[in-house]
Amino acid sequence: MKKTLLLFLITVLVSIYFANGGDEMKQNEWKLIWSEEFDGDTLNTEIWKFDIGNGHSRWNPGWGNGELEYYTEGDNMYLENGMLVIEARKEKVKDSYGEYYYTSTRINTENKFKVKYGKIEARAKFPYGKGLWPAIWLLGTNYRYVRWPMCGEIDIVEFLGHDRYTVYGTLHGPGYSKDKAKSWKYRLDIDEPDFTEEFHTFGIIWDSEKISFYVDDTVYYTVTKKAILKQGHPWVFDNYFFLIVNLAVGGYWPGYPDNTTKFPARMYVDYIKVWQKVE
Repeated sequence: MKKTLLLFLITVLVSIYFANGGDEMKQNEWKLIWSEEFDGDTLNTEIWKFDIGNGHSRWNPGWGNGELEYYTEGDNMYLENGMLVIEARKEKVKDSYGEYYYTSTRINTENKFKVKYGKIEARAKFPYGKGLWPAIWLLGTNYRYVRWPMCGEIDIVEFLGHDRYTVYGTLHGPGYSKDKAKSWKYRLDIDEPDFTEEFHTFGIIWDSEKISFYVDDTVYYTVTKKAILKQGHPWVFDNYFFLIVNLAVGGYWPGYPDNTTKFPARMYVDYIKVWQKVE
């Protein structure tokens, strides 16, 4: 009886250890190398720049996802109380490619900050509403030369506005992109404050052999290089990547806004931080 009880306790403790990331989450193993806390009155353009339009200028209308929004050059974002606020609005704008009925913001660190391996974490809160699609993600710096998905994409967190309790972590690469991507979801219990009510932390732990996704310090999904190679696909995550933060409106995956979707809709980002392993 005692032996059975001991084995049970060991099993429980091991499960808790790995559910919370094991040694990977220990703060004393990481050194902070980059931090954006969105202090001040204006976005730091030494770090960030704007993507503008609906993707047509990159021969990728709808950003390849059937999105409806037109990204403006800063008109749909502001800093408030040490947070980045991205605001999606229902309003009509047009450019040389056509007319759009929603506006929003997408910012990135291309040619300003890049990262290869480490622990990358954001603290954010998302808007509720059908067709809203906020995301914090990474794209390979070589995307202009090898194109997507050969460049690799790491979606640290994506949220579909109609489901308050679920977020997704995803890898896209050659042979495993779009509906074949390596993706998993993390779901809160319905008695917990959801992703639209309170801030939560979202992150990845990334090295040369694997990428793990976590929410609030709980690792929920790990993709290994070994598994990808075993399936006959290349591992494209040993290069540098840059950060992207955006709030999309509509798309093949989240669906499209309806008369229940309230605008303006706001995405809040408290911080984004990058650590690397202490040697």
